[in-house]
Amino acid sequence: QVQLVESGGGLVQAGGSLRLSCGVSGRTFSSYGMGWFRQAPGKEHEFVAGLTWSGGTYYADSVKGRFTISRDNAKNTVYLQMNSLKPEDTAVYYCAQDKVPIRRMVVVRTSDYGYWGQGTQVTVSS
Repeated sequence: QVQLVESGGGLVQAGGSLRLSCGVSGRTFSSYGMGWFRQAPGKEHEFVAGLTWSGGTYYADSVKGRFTISRDNAKNTVYLQMNSLKPEDTAVYYCAQDKVPIRRMVVVRTSDYGYWGQGTQVTVSS
């Protein structure tokens, strides 16, 4: 069973930075793409950033230039570095693992991801 455990959320002032981490266990980490989604109050899950098994990335327009997704295969961990945070970034952030290994593109649908973390709250004050 694949398990994902997130950490790093918290309260930060607008313009500040946070780094979210997601540790993964249960199956070969390096062969699977990873994604970050977020859910703001009253809204559906929104794709934020994705990373293929080989290192390709894709970002939502709303976070391009501010967020960076990365992975450390030796630690079985995916990260989301969030800079220049805005109040509209406030949400619960979830990491997720692609259902399919060695996919050649980033996928953005929640249904493409088979395993999810518990979520971590990010609150950006104005």
